[in-house]
Parts: sequence; structure tokens; C-alpha cells
Amino acid sequence: MKFVVSSTDLLGHLVAVGRVINSKNNVQILDNYLFDLEGNVLTITASDLETTLITKIFLENAEGEGKIAVPAKILNDTLKEFPEQPLTFEINSESMGVDILSENGKFSIVGQYGDDYPKPFEFEKDNTNKITISPSIVLNGINRTVFATAEDELRPVMNGIFVEFTPDHSTFVASDSHKLVRYRRKDVHAETTCSFILPKKPAGLLKNLLSKEINDVLISFDDKNAVFEISNYKMICRLVEGKYPNYESVIPANNENRLIVDRVEYYNSIKRVSVFSNQASNLIKFKLSGSQMVVSAQDLDFSISAYERLNCQYEGEEMEIGFKSVFLLEIISNIPSTDVLVTMSDPSRATLLSPLTSDNEDEDILMLIMPMMVNG
Repeated sequence: MKFVVSSTDLLGHLVAVGRVINSKNNVQILDNYLFDLEGNVLTITASDLETTLITKIFLENAEGEGKIAVPAKILNDTLKEFPEQPLTFEINSESMGVDILSENGKFSIVGQYGDDYPKPFEFEKDNTNKITISPSIVLNGINRTVFATAEDELRPVMNGIFVEFTPDHSTFVASDSHKLVRYRRKDVHAETTCSFILPKKPAGLLKNLLSKEINDVLISFDDKNAVFEISNYKMICRLVEGKYPNYESVIPANNENRLIVDRVEYYNSIKRVSVFSNQASNLIKFKLSGSQMVVSAQDLDFSISAYERLNCQYEGEEMEIGFKSVFLLEIISNIPSTDVLVTMSDPSRATLLSPLTSDNEDEDILMLIMPMMVNG
């Protein structure tokens, strides 16, 4: 078979799907891209068995048809060095030899039989859940939550993003037991309640694919697998199996103490003062009263300490509360607003953070952090 393709167009598609390939594979053929030529359509597949990415390139000049697995690394490294130009691929179906002809030269590599490449998952029966959703909503749901996922071998359900669709709204949730993020959209609904847990790796792959997407995403899923279809790409992934914990039960109600503070000032103050916190605990303390907040930290082992006063609006009882600075900084950096609303009940219960105002009335962002014990 033979086809002509733009060097930059081919490289763009290969880089997009190639992110799924592991640096070390137990199955050797997974170090390759699968090229499948039918008519004027070149389908390219990359996989790590758990997740598969598929893309299509529509060609103007193609002859014959067939499949071949082409080494990913050498192909990527070669294409990166080409300026924009048409490349001719001539593939010998018997010897698996691949000749890449450029304007000034010829590059020869050897592939493997395409039939040996693992076949992607397909739903056996039409008992799957399907929903069409804006790419920006999926992208925001992943961006707002993925940092809060866990790395817990004993509880794998915590290592992914819980995605739930109901007749009233859609929700993306992630938690590592120390912090929790709930991103909710009131403008996306499903006829019945359905959900899945998206693993971290395919979530990251989706981020890259959706950043430039303008058309809606079709999501199909059952209890074990999900398929995401967009304009020129298709991602098939195995889901995290298991029941996600009842996250709503850990969100406290009746938080009468309210703090409003400038997000950037809040973040920068914590960043400066946390340098003086104990390296093991990262404990940073907040003393709240009236229109002022005192941010402090100390490390008795090295006899260092720091505090900083910060203007704020605080309504509630005087309080001293402590947090792990690393977790708090992660949360604040992911709140998309000028001012942050912090609500608390007491220093021993979870604290809630959210944007004070939102540009989108259908968007609801809630972040939760567990406090640390403050001694003395």
C-alpha cells in the first residue's frame, strides 16, 4: 500500500495519540502505532491495553489498503526533524518494510503485522449509557478536580474522578481524604442517574484532546469501560471499578463562620509563610478575628518562625485553625475568582472554599479541606 500525507499533519496526530504509549511495555507491539489504510482514510491507533486512542487522517492520495504496526519512537523522532512537506509512505505488505520518501531522501524502517495489534474494546450490547456534552464542561470538570485525586493502592476508587449525571445536574468529584473537590453543572442533565470513575491517565489524555475541540463530546459507558468520541479522535478506556464513597456526607452544613479574602493575596501570604513551617507537617495556622487574619508558621527544630497580617472580611467567632499548606495552596490555585469565600463551623471540622462570585450561574465549584490539629 502507498499514501501521501503532510509531515506536520501526521506528526500532530501521532503526538496526540502517542501520549497513551508507556515508556516500558510488557507487550512489544504496543511500542508501535497501528496504521490501517482503507480507501482514502488512514486510521492510527495507539494503546497501553487499558486505554486506546484512535484518530483518522483523510488523504487525497492513497493506493491499496491494509494494516501495519509502525515503531512509534523512531517515527516521531524522524517526523520532528522535517519541515512542512508531503511525505510518501510505501509499505510492503509481505516484508513489512516501510519506505518514507521526502523531497530529498528516503528513510526505511521495518514494521510488524497489523493483525497482531490488540483490537480495541467494543460494547457487546446496546445497554450502555450515552450522553452528549460540551467539551469545555468536560475539560473544566477534569481541570478542577484531577489535582485532588489520590494515590491509594488499597482504595483504587479514590484514584480517579467520579463523574455522575442526574436529571438535575452533572458532577465531577475527586478526593484523597485530605481534600475534596466537587465541580457541578446545572446545564447538563441525563434522563436517569448514571456514573463512572475515570482513571487519572485517560483524564490527562482527554485534557490534551479537548483543549482545542469545539464540537460536542459523545460519552458512552457501562460499568467497566467508557468511550469518548470527538471530531477526529476516539478514546476507549477501562474504568475504575467499585463504588465511590458518599462524598456528600463529608460536606458539613451550617457553617456560620464566613471569611472573604483576596485570592492572590491569600495564596501569596501562605506561600511566603509556609517556608517557615515544619517540613514534615507543613502546618500553617490562621487566627481569625474581625477584619484581619494572622497567618503564621514555625519550625521548632530549626528555631524559625514567621507571621503575616492579611486584610479580610470575617464574620464569626474568633478562631484559630490549621491546615497543611501544600493542600491549601493547591485548592486556592484552582479557584477561578478574584475573591475566595471560606466557610467554617469549628477548627476540628472540614472547611469549605469556593469562588465568591461566578461568571456562569450554571457552574458550582466547592472545595473542601480537612484541618490539622493546632497545638498551643
